[in-house]
Amino acid sequence: MSASRASAPGPSIQPIRRIGPRTFDFSRQVAVMAIVNRTPDSFYDKGSTFALDAAVAAAHRALADGADWVDVGGAKFAPGPPIPVEEEIARVVPVIEALRGSGAVISVDTFHAAVAEAAIAAGAHVINDTTGIHDPRMAEVVAASDATIVVTHSLAEPRTAYPAPRYGDVVTEVVDFLRSRVDRALQAGVPAERIVVDPGHDLNKNTVHSLELTRRLSEITALGHPTLVALSNKDFIGESIARDRGDRVEGSIAAAVYCVLQGARIVRVHNVRQTVDAMRMIETIAGWREPAVLRHNMAADEVRETRHG
Repeated sequence: MSASRASAPGPSIQPIRRIGPRTFDFSRQVAVMAIVNRTPDSFYDKGSTFALDAAVAAAHRALADGADWVDVGGAKFAPGPPIPVEEEIARVVPVIEALRGSGAVISVDTFHAAVAEAAIAAGAHVINDTTGIHDPRMAEVVAASDATIVVTHSLAEPRTAYPAPRYGDVVTEVVDFLRSRVDRALQAGVPAERIVVDPGHDLNKNTVHSLELTRRLSEITALGHPTLVALSNKDFIGESIARDRGDRVEGSIAAAVYCVLQGARIVRVHNVRQTVDAMRMIETIAGWREPAVLRHNMAADEVRETRHG
């Protein structure tokens, strides 16, 4: 099948990526990253996966629902008292160990270089740093491994408030920030083919800022690195459609689809099955993949099923 000319181009910097056990062709594929938080105060699930067995079970459910990737968090981004590094390690490492051999990409959401070191040693394939390499040693840790790093835009010191953020042009400023932090990673020795960027929707941004980032996401994807969007159930979606946190699935999927059509290639989500279906539908419409089944109005000798990895 030929790719649709209406579809946004994938990343120009090494679109075919080997990340842990998986190979992605981001010129024609969207990876779905499932969120699993081992925190008692998580934004969406309010601690329902804080217990180790609950976190591991949630990860396996996400994989059964089609997730390509599991993102494990032991400390949330939002303001709050510091989580000791040893405690954060104790939260994330057992989940990583339980997922080894699952065939999924495993990432850890952390801004501590020491947590990243422990996570990589335990088998994590990606470090998802929501502070945009606030700690320069983070880039050194990743450079010394085979791991990929997600460079995210945010402005606040880790776990601190940043009230009423102001930007002249939020998209231009986010692009400039990401470019400078990518340069930091490159200078530390992280290869360009192991860098992903994330504009950081709602991170030190209000709803107007996040909507502008979504509207102009092609300016982020133009950096050339695979772009991750973490939109799932966020407040800019809730404020846009007047929905509470538990009732934002449809809005989240609509925002994810909009971003993919502008070149985003990784979507970080809570509601895995629904998002997987939406992403596979985009891929099929665009001609990037065959339909899973061809039966409707087909001759008997033309009926077929296609296996997708």
